[in-house]
Amino acid sequence: MVAAPSTPGTTPARPEYSVNYDEGLKVGYKWYDAEKKPVLFPFGYGLSYTSYQYSALDVERGGGAGTKTAVRFTVRNIGDRAGAEIAQVYATLPPSADEPPKRLVGWTKVHLEPGESRTVTVEIDPTFLKVFDEHANDWRLVPGEYVFAVGGSSQNLVLKGAETLR
Repeated sequence: MVAAPSTPGTTPARPEYSVNYDEGLKVGYKWYDAEKKPVLFPFGYGLSYTSYQYSALDVERGGGAGTKTAVRFTVRNIGDRAGAEIAQVYATLPPSADEPPKRLVGWTKVHLEPGESRTVTVEIDPTFLKVFDEHANDWRLVPGEYVFAVGGSSQNLVLKGAETLR
Protein backbone atom coordinates (compact mmCIF):
# COMPACT_ATOMS: atom_id res chain seq x y z
CA MET A 1 0.00 0.00 0.00
CA VAL A 2 1.35 3.44 -0.92
CA ALA A 3 0.74 6.40 1.36
CA ALA A 4 -0.82 9.53 -0.07
CA PRO A 5 1.69 12.20 -1.18
CA SER A 6 2.34 14.99 1.26
CA THR A 7 3.45 18.56 1.00
CA PRO A 8 6.86 19.51 2.40
CA GLY A 9 6.84 20.06 6.16
CA THR A 10 3.71 17.97 6.82
CA THR A 11 3.30 14.43 8.04
CA PRO A 12 2.32 12.00 5.27
CA ALA A 13 -1.13 10.46 5.49
CA ARG A 14 -1.17 6.95 6.92
CA PRO A 15 -3.72 4.33 5.99
CA GLU A 16 -6.24 3.55 8.72
CA TYR A 17 -6.36 -0.15 9.49
CA SER A 18 -5.51 -2.45 12.35
CA VAL A 19 -3.64 -5.71 12.41
CA ASN A 20 -4.57 -8.43 14.87
CA TYR A 21 -1.70 -10.76 15.81
CA ASP A 22 -3.58 -13.51 17.64
CA GLU A 23 -1.18 -16.44 17.25
CA GLY A 24 0.63 -15.61 20.49
CA LEU A 25 3.57 -17.96 20.93
CA LYS A 26 2.33 -20.42 18.31
CA VAL A 27 4.43 -19.36 15.33
CA GLY A 28 5.90 -21.66 12.67
CA TYR A 29 6.47 -25.26 13.77
CA LYS A 30 4.94 -24.45 17.17
CA TRP A 31 1.59 -23.70 15.51
CA TYR A 32 1.64 -26.95 13.50
CA ASP A 33 2.46 -28.88 16.68
CA ALA A 34 -0.24 -27.18 18.76
CA GLU A 35 -2.87 -27.64 16.03
CA LYS A 36 -1.69 -31.20 15.28
CA LYS A 37 -1.35 -30.37 11.57
CA PRO A 38 0.74 -32.66 9.35
CA VAL A 39 3.62 -31.12 7.40
CA LEU A 40 5.60 -32.38 4.43
CA PHE A 41 8.94 -30.91 5.51
CA PRO A 42 9.01 -30.37 9.29
CA PHE A 43 11.19 -27.73 10.92
CA GLY A 44 14.80 -28.90 10.94
CA TYR A 45 14.24 -31.43 8.18
CA GLY A 46 17.28 -31.87 5.97
CA LEU A 47 17.99 -33.88 2.89
CA SER A 48 20.73 -36.44 3.37
CA TYR A 49 22.03 -39.35 1.38
CA THR A 50 22.27 -41.50 4.47
CA SER A 51 20.26 -42.40 7.58
CA TYR A 52 20.90 -41.95 11.29
CA GLN A 53 20.00 -43.78 14.45
CA TYR A 54 19.77 -42.14 17.88
CA SER A 55 20.29 -43.93 21.20
CA ALA A 56 21.50 -43.71 24.81
CA LEU A 57 19.81 -40.50 25.95
CA ASP A 58 20.97 -39.01 29.25
CA VAL A 59 19.63 -35.72 30.66
CA GLU A 60 21.63 -34.20 33.49
CA ARG A 61 20.88 -31.00 35.34
CA GLY A 62 23.89 -29.03 36.50
CA GLY A 63 24.53 -28.30 40.13
CA GLY A 64 22.81 -24.98 40.78
CA ALA A 65 20.58 -22.19 39.59
CA GLY A 66 21.66 -20.83 36.24
CA THR A 67 23.59 -24.01 35.43
CA LYS A 68 23.22 -25.56 32.01
CA THR A 69 21.33 -28.80 31.50
CA ALA A 70 23.39 -31.36 29.58
CA VAL A 71 21.58 -33.57 27.06
CA ARG A 72 23.85 -36.45 25.99
CA PHE A 73 23.05 -39.04 23.31
CA THR A 74 24.64 -41.16 20.59
CA VAL A 75 24.14 -40.66 16.85
CA ARG A 76 25.07 -43.46 14.45
CA ASN A 77 25.27 -43.31 10.66
CA ILE A 78 23.42 -46.48 9.59
CA GLY A 79 23.70 -45.76 5.85
CA ASP A 80 26.42 -46.55 3.36
CA ARG A 81 27.56 -42.95 2.73
CA ALA A 82 29.24 -40.31 4.85
CA GLY A 83 26.94 -37.57 6.06
CA ALA A 84 26.29 -34.76 8.49
CA GLU A 85 23.27 -34.72 10.79
CA ILE A 86 21.91 -31.71 12.64
CA ALA A 87 20.86 -33.34 15.90
CA GLN A 88 18.19 -31.21 17.57
CA VAL A 89 17.03 -30.99 21.19
CA TYR A 90 13.51 -29.78 22.01
CA ALA A 91 12.02 -29.12 25.44
CA THR A 92 8.41 -29.46 26.56
CA LEU A 93 7.83 -27.22 29.56
CA PRO A 94 5.49 -28.08 32.46
CA PRO A 95 1.78 -27.58 31.66
CA SER A 96 1.58 -24.66 34.10
CA ALA A 97 3.93 -22.68 31.81
CA ASP A 98 1.09 -22.48 29.23
CA GLU A 99 3.55 -22.75 26.34
CA PRO A 100 3.33 -24.41 22.89
CA PRO A 101 3.97 -28.18 22.85
CA LYS A 102 7.74 -27.90 22.47
CA ARG A 103 10.55 -25.47 21.73
CA LEU A 104 13.94 -25.88 20.11
CA VAL A 105 16.56 -25.39 22.82
CA GLY A 106 19.77 -26.70 21.25
CA TRP A 107 21.42 -28.52 18.38
CA THR A 108 24.75 -29.77 17.10
CA LYS A 109 26.09 -30.84 13.72
CA VAL A 110 27.60 -34.33 13.65
CA HIS A 111 29.77 -35.52 10.73
CA LEU A 112 29.81 -39.32 10.48
CA GLU A 113 31.33 -41.90 8.17
CA PRO A 114 29.25 -45.00 7.29
CA GLY A 115 28.81 -47.13 10.40
CA GLU A 116 30.44 -44.53 12.65
CA SER A 117 28.75 -43.42 15.86
CA ARG A 118 29.50 -40.57 18.21
CA THR A 119 28.26 -39.57 21.62
CA VAL A 120 27.51 -35.86 21.69
CA THR A 121 26.48 -33.45 24.41
CA VAL A 122 24.25 -30.44 23.84
CA GLU A 123 24.34 -27.97 26.72
CA ILE A 124 21.05 -26.15 27.19
CA ASP A 125 21.35 -22.58 28.39
CA PRO A 126 18.84 -22.06 31.25
CA THR A 127 17.50 -18.95 29.49
CA PHE A 128 15.97 -21.17 26.80
CA LEU A 129 13.89 -22.98 29.43
CA LYS A 130 12.39 -19.86 30.98
CA VAL A 131 9.16 -17.96 30.35
CA PHE A 132 8.57 -14.24 30.75
CA ASP A 133 6.68 -13.22 33.89
CA GLU A 134 4.87 -9.97 33.07
CA HIS A 135 4.12 -9.19 36.72
CA ALA A 136 7.75 -9.52 37.79
CA ASN A 137 9.01 -8.09 34.47
CA ASP A 138 11.60 -10.85 34.35
CA TRP A 139 12.29 -14.33 32.98
CA ARG A 140 11.64 -17.26 35.31
CA LEU A 141 11.94 -21.01 35.33
CA VAL A 142 8.59 -22.71 35.90
CA PRO A 143 9.14 -25.51 38.46
CA GLY A 144 8.17 -28.96 37.26
CA GLU A 145 8.95 -31.74 34.83
CA TYR A 146 10.70 -30.77 31.58
CA VAL A 147 10.70 -33.35 28.79
CA PHE A 148 13.71 -33.25 26.48
CA ALA A 149 13.33 -34.84 23.04
CA VAL A 150 16.10 -35.50 20.53
CA GLY A 151 16.00 -36.22 16.80
CA GLY A 152 16.62 -35.01 13.26
CA SER A 153 13.62 -32.64 12.95
CA SER A 154 10.71 -31.24 14.95
CA GLN A 155 8.57 -34.22 13.89
CA ASN A 156 11.21 -36.96 14.16
CA LEU A 157 12.09 -36.98 17.85
CA VAL A 158 13.07 -40.54 18.65
CA LEU A 159 14.51 -40.11 22.16
CA LYS A 160 12.76 -38.60 25.18
CA GLY A 161 13.85 -38.06 28.74
CA ALA A 162 12.55 -35.98 31.62
CA GLU A 163 14.17 -33.90 34.33
CA THR A 164 12.49 -32.06 37.18
CA LEU A 165 13.73 -28.47 37.35
CA ARG A 166 13.20 -25.95 40.11
